[in-house]
Amino acid sequence: MSQPATLRSWVASANGHADFPLQNLPLGVFSLPGSAPRSGVAIGEQIFDLEAALELGLFEGQAKAAVEATRGGQLNAFFELGSAARVALRARLLELLGESSSLRGKIEAQGAKLLPLAADCQLHLPARIGDYTDFYVGIEHAQNVGKLFRPDNPLLPNYKYVPIGYHGRASTVRPSGSEVRRPKGQTLPAGQSEPSFGPCARLDYELELGIWIGRGNAMGESIAIGDAAEHIAGFCLLNDWSARDIQAWEYQPLGPFLSKSFITSVSPWVVTAEALEPFRQAQPARPQGDPQPLPYLFDTRDQQGGAFDIELEVLLLTEAMREQNLPAQRLTLSNTRHMYWTVAQLVAHHSVNGCQLQAGDLFGSGTLSGPEAGQFGSLLEITEGGKKPVELATGEVRKFLEDGDEIILRARCRREGFASIGFGECRGKIVPAR
Repeated sequence: MSQPATLRSWVASANGHADFPLQNLPLGVFSLPGSAPRSGVAIGEQIFDLEAALELGLFEGQAKAAVEATRGGQLNAFFELGSAARVALRARLLELLGESSSLRGKIEAQGAKLLPLAADCQLHLPARIGDYTDFYVGIEHAQNVGKLFRPDNPLLPNYKYVPIGYHGRASTVRPSGSEVRRPKGQTLPAGQSEPSFGPCARLDYELELGIWIGRGNAMGESIAIGDAAEHIAGFCLLNDWSARDIQAWEYQPLGPFLSKSFITSVSPWVVTAEALEPFRQAQPARPQGDPQPLPYLFDTRDQQGGAFDIELEVLLLTEAMREQNLPAQRLTLSNTRHMYWTVAQLVAHHSVNGCQLQAGDLFGSGTLSGPEAGQFGSLLEITEGGKKPVELATGEVRKFLEDGDEIILRARCRREGFASIGFGECRGKIVPAR
C-alpha cells in the first residue's frame, strides 16, 4: 500500500514535510505535560492522538482493534498483531488525514486535543524492549575496522557465512535527546602492562538501522526466511555508542560488554514496512567468489526485494558551533544498501536455533559505512583509530567525541514518483563522567 507523491493531507504541515508527510505515518508514544504516555502518529509538525481518536469513534473493525492494542503507552501488543493490523490502521489513517477526508471538520473541532504540536510533546520509547541484539552486517565497516587490527586478514572466515551479532543491554536503550553520560571503565594505556580505571577517552558513535520485532515465535521453533517479513514491525535509527578504549581491553574473547552497554540511542518513531515499500530493492549481488547463503538464509523473493534504499546521515554539533550559531557539520552520508545481509536473514538466523523472539525486541544492523571517504559510520574509521583527526569548520579537531558534542543521525528515502519520507532525528549529547 504505497502512495504516490501527489497524495496530500489537510494537515498543512504534512505536505512536503521532510520526514512525516501523509505517505509515512510512523507510530510512536508521546506525552503532554501532566499526561501519561499514549500512542500517536507523526503527521507533519503534529501528532495524531490515536487514543483520543478511538474515544471519538473514528475507528472500527480491524483498525479499531489495532488502535486498542496501542493503549497503555507501549506498542508491543500492536506489534504482535502483525501486518494485517498495520495495513488496516494505515488505510484508515489515510482516509482520516487525506485532504478529501469527510471527517476533517470533526477532527479539527478537537484542535490540540487530537492533533497537538510535536514540539509540545515528550517522545518516549515506542515499546517495552525485552531483548536487544546488535548485528554486524555493514561489510564496509567490518573491513575498515578489521584493517586497523588485522591488516592482512580484515574479515574473519565466518563473516560471509554467518550474520554476526551479540546480545546488547536492553535496559539502557533510550529515545533521542537523552543525555549520553561518558562511561568509566578499565583501559590498557599504550605501552603499559596493567590496566587503569577512569573515564573513557575514545568515545565514538555508530550509525545503524534499528529493527523492531513484531510477531514472535515459540521457543524451540525457528522462523523461516520466507516468513520473516511478517515478524518485522518497523524501523528506526540507532546509535550504538561505543567506548573504544574500554572495548579494546575487554572484547577478547567474548566481544563487547561495558564498552557498549552504557547507552544505545534510538529515534522514537517506528517507520513501518508499508511506508518503506516504495524504497525496497534487490539485495546487491555478492562479489564473485563470495559464498552463497546457506539454504536457511536464502529466499529468492527476499533477494529480489529484501533490501532498502535509505540514505543515512551523521552530523556533529559542538559547543563552539552552538556559541557561534553555526549549523551542525556533516561527518557521514551512507546508505542501507551497504548491508551484507538482509533484515529477513537476521530474523531467520537469530531464531534458527529455537531462540524465542518477542514483540518489541530490538535489533541493530551494525555500523553502515560505505566504501568511500565521507561514507564511514564511525570516528574509529574516519580518523583511522585516532591517527587522522577530523578538521571542523570552527577550526576544532576531533579524534573522538568530547564532552558537549552532540551527534545527530538522520535518514531519507527518495524515489521518483513517490514522496520522500524520513525517520526523524536520533540525537545524543555527551555529558561528563560522574
